[in-house]
Amino acid sequence: MSTPTRPAPALPTTAVPHIGFGRVWHTRLRPRRHRFAYRVFFVLLPMRTLQTRPQVAGVLAYNRRGALSFHDADHGDGRSPAAGGALAWLDALLAAAGIHDASGEAWLQCFPRVLGYAFKPVSFWYCHRADGSLRAIVAEVNNTFGERHVYLLDAPRPSQTLVASKVFHVSPFCPVEGAYHFTFAGQPDALRVHIDYHDAQGAVLRTGLAGRLAPLDAALRRRALWRHPLMTLAVIARIHWHALLLLAKRVPFFRKPPPPVQTVSRSHPV
Repeated sequence: MSTPTRPAPALPTTAVPHIGFGRVWHTRLRPRRHRFAYRVFFVLLPMRTLQTRPQVAGVLAYNRRGALSFHDADHGDGRSPAAGGALAWLDALLAAAGIHDASGEAWLQCFPRVLGYAFKPVSFWYCHRADGSLRAIVAEVNNTFGERHVYLLDAPRPSQTLVASKVFHVSPFCPVEGAYHFTFAGQPDALRVHIDYHDAQGAVLRTGLAGRLAPLDAALRRRALWRHPLMTLAVIARIHWHALLLLAKRVPFFRKPPPPVQTVSRSHPV
């Protein structure tokens, strides 16, 4: 008897919204060392289940106003729930890439709207086959100029590093060259993502996000809002604050180039 393929990372087995409390970190190795880490929270949402059974959203305001909410229009091409929402965009993207076997659950890891506001530097779609194995990961990246790019990470395996060429401007302190190295790990009650940026000489940045997961309920929603009432506004403020610190350290500054013509980039072998 063959052993079933295990997903990587191992996501929750109960298809309800989860919340993760943890931290985000960023370490610049060159040409000047710079490091920060902050406490954050994020949500992990079973998007296929939510589309067919929106009542499982529970205390999360789903496509409606609320202190802690999620809106389909914040992802993908911004299509409305009536047009299939972000999940329809995801399925179209996968089909265009020749991926037709990701009909299982699509878990979305992202920052929610807090008090109506959201900025999502990066969100991850974990796209599963019908048997529960992980088929692909889609990384949605947003910059502060209102632009978005997608990195399609194909055929992930446990503890594998997935590499995608950097083609999209995010920080003015890194040129649009080199590659991102993505690594994912986790258990049903925890999730960890590493995103390292390399140029021709090796690692430049080591960044990541990790958190402990639990099904979202009223008590955890209160905890999130009490501890991080302005989290998404703080993300923007911290981006600009650390930009000033990097300028003070005389880190080279690169002007923003035009966005790439293609909106989707695919990972390649290491």
